[in-house]
Amino acid sequence: MALSRLTSAGVRRRLPLVGAFCMLSLGFHKLHPFSFTLSTPPRLSSGSKAQGYHRTNIIRMENTVPSIVVYVTVPNKEAGKKLAASIVKEKLAACVNRVPGIESVYLWEGEIQTDSEELLIIKTRESLLNALTEHVKANHEYDVPEVIALPITGGSIPYLEWLKNSTRE
Repeated sequence: MALSRLTSAGVRRRLPLVGAFCMLSLGFHKLHPFSFTLSTPPRLSSGSKAQGYHRTNIIRMENTVPSIVVYVTVPNKEAGKKLAASIVKEKLAACVNRVPGIESVYLWEGEIQTDSEELLIIKTRESLLNALTEHVKANHEYDVPEVIALPITGGSIPYLEWLKNSTRE
């Protein structure tokens, strides 16, 4: 049975990426870019497991800079390693995740194409998007490289501070 081959570690590795795509598709990107409010369920009757969840938690991003996640696809592992390293070296991003083994299906010059690719997930400052885009265009082998930016609307303040301190101004 296929399910018996799934390990809890395998499931854990996939959930953060799936969760991120679910958050984006549910419209969390429409939230204000500098604050993110999480509401917890109201207190239930006594004896309920949900007791204690009764206040609103606010994560403010006042001490960080507006940040984004940028998606870039590359044709293979070598191209991904090279581009990711050059982006971080130039301090155009704090971190680049390389996700191997994706398959892209797209329309190009009137025909459906299918290619194996690698996805780069780049975390950077919003103010660096133009410089990052130019860097990708200058160092990418595609005629029209994918560069798609999504806002980061909340998260771990220490991580976002590290992102700010690891990139150029």
